[in-house]
Amino acid sequence: MKPAGVVRKVDQLGRIVLPKSLRKRYQMNEGDPVEILVQGDHIILERYRPKCVFCGSMDGVTEYKDRYICASCLSEMTQLPRHA
Repeated sequence: MKPAGVVRKVDQLGRIVLPKSLRKRYQMNEGDPVEILVQGDHIILERYRPKCVFCGSMDGVTEYKDRYICASCLSEMTQLPRHA
């Protein structure tokens, strides 16, 4: 992880402002979802990308009934035998 060299204070509501240069560099726009991860004593911000609920893949993910599923798992599911 490379430090950006920018210091920001947390406001009363727990918010911080990401500098415009970082938002531009990482293509983060107003309203974009951001995932907050914790790794040891580090807090990591990432642009949110939905993952398949079954395998965790981020490739070819489609939303179905408020869940995300990848094309590969969807294909496997359509091949399952149906029970009456």
